[in-house]
Amino acid sequence: MNRRTFLKVGAAAGAAVVAGSYFDWFGDNIPATVRNGTALYDVLIIGSGGAGMRAALEASKQKGIKVAVMTKMAPTRSATCMAQGGINGAARHADEKDSPASHAFDTVKGGDYLCDQDAVEFYTEKAPEVLAELDYFGIAFDRQADGRFNQRKMGGSTYARTAFSADITGHAVLHTMFEQCMKNNIDFIMDCQLLEIVTDKEKFSGVVAMDMRSGNIMPIPAKTVIVATGGYGRAYWVRTSNPFSSTGDGIAACFNAGIPIKDPEMVQFHPTGLSINGVLLSEASRGEGAYLLNKDGERFMARYAPKAMELGPRDLVAQSIEKEINEGRGVGEGLRSAVYMDFRHLGRAKIMERLPQVYQLSLEFEGVDIAEQPVPIRTSCHYSMGGIDVVDYKTCATKMPGVFAAGECSCISVHGANRLGGNSLVEILVFGKNAGASAAEYAKANSYEENKELLKSAVDRWNKKFAEVTTRTGGSTIATIRDKMALTMWNNVGVFRNETGLTQALNDINVLQEEYKKCNVGDTSRTFNTAFMNYVELGNLLVLSKIIIAGAKSRKESRGSHSRTDFPKRDDGNFLQHTLVFKDGEQLKTEYRPVVVTKYKPEERKY
Repeated sequence: MNRRTFLKVGAAAGAAVVAGSYFDWFGDNIPATVRNGTALYDVLIIGSGGAGMRAALEASKQKGIKVAVMTKMAPTRSATCMAQGGINGAARHADEKDSPASHAFDTVKGGDYLCDQDAVEFYTEKAPEVLAELDYFGIAFDRQADGRFNQRKMGGSTYARTAFSADITGHAVLHTMFEQCMKNNIDFIMDCQLLEIVTDKEKFSGVVAMDMRSGNIMPIPAKTVIVATGGYGRAYWVRTSNPFSSTGDGIAACFNAGIPIKDPEMVQFHPTGLSINGVLLSEASRGEGAYLLNKDGERFMARYAPKAMELGPRDLVAQSIEKEINEGRGVGEGLRSAVYMDFRHLGRAKIMERLPQVYQLSLEFEGVDIAEQPVPIRTSCHYSMGGIDVVDYKTCATKMPGVFAAGECSCISVHGANRLGGNSLVEILVFGKNAGASAAEYAKANSYEENKELLKSAVDRWNKKFAEVTTRTGGSTIATIRDKMALTMWNNVGVFRNETGLTQALNDINVLQEEYKKCNVGDTSRTFNTAFMNYVELGNLLVLSKIIIAGAKSRKESRGSHSRTDFPKRDDGNFLQHTLVFKDGEQLKTEYRPVVVTKYKPEERKY
């Protein structure tokens, strides 16, 4: 059986396992103890992506520790499954010259020196161990003839260090983690929307969630929580590669609980989203040798990154694409403006072996056979480098005792102002493991101080809100407010920014938040009320949009993915610091924390 056949058979078998697990093995979507109010978890994980599942596996290793993963959908529907290109680690299977130190330098340089370098060094040292562990778990990595991993080169990397499974690596990682969770009898609380993280302002008490199947709003007490809910890319709803679930629920809940958001302005725009809808065409495309062409057929990256060409870092390539479009060398109009990505010289055989999903997406959405003609692409909101402020990278702890964070929702910060391709999957596994171990240790060392009144008060407040908002008549619809939010975020807080646009976006979001207070949800039912779920998600996105704008207005420089046309230079003297946005009553407060610099002194980036 060849590798492609193996992957197809494995995917079909995995789908059958998941289907069987969801409806048969799990039975009810919620354990009976949660439904009847008798559950008390030592470690409650919110989010079922790679970080959440890896945290669950690690926490469950501790004897006597009760662990659960709560997710608002099926466990394998998270953003992790959409990661395509691969996972980084200096395993040196493809290039003996690679090393964790080289990986660390590439990461710090790629992040435009906003990364905390102690965390980066820790993370890149652990990366080869992650690849070995995945290999042990049985992931179907693409391999060389001698059995070693194939590793491809991604943008901003000095060496080929990205292990991969065709262009569905995230899918392979997520299903591997899910299989291990089932093997270890992890509880899953499914179809449950997080509404609130409940604290007494000094310590975590539990969460309030809505069971989407029954519509019940319920408390879930726990000693600790690990927030692993992913990013907030859906703030740019009109053009994003993120799934519909990426609405920043955990980030907003932490913010409302008094935990600051770090570097929220650092939003990554992937260079190669399909022109028609923003769906991602993997960086593996350029890693395998695809060209970027303007309307004149010119490989325009020679103008911006003469050495790296198409394999420059994402921020540089995305900004180059937008410049080509803005200066009239693109094709199409409006949101459909684009340049081309050309695969023809790779040949059909290589495309189908290494990039089968890229081929399929281009054909299905753009009607383009990439073996025969170039496909139109444009930048698309892709990743949140900012997130919940993690104050200790070794434990993934936040400032709130009992609250930990890992994955895209967190900011540790190992990505700085721009994430390199292949670094996200290894991040979720390194720090998911750290968070799981640390939360379990915290749970063992601390007793649960039950606060039924606090949890009951939060549940009562949410039940009252449900009754009030679902019976409204008149007002703007959720979709109307959402689309206005997305347009102002794309137009004014996108790849290029300036004070005028940011001020306009802030004014627009303020108006939309007022509309949101009177919006029409349009569904009073309890069972699977997705309209109310969308209402909650939109509220989170409006809050996070305002936080993104606050960070962007305060950072008066250009660094990585944050490119201000009115402040075009990087300013290390004033802004070699992390932005911290706090909730101060109903207002936002911005502070700064110095970046941790160990051995890599800031210098001009050249590619």
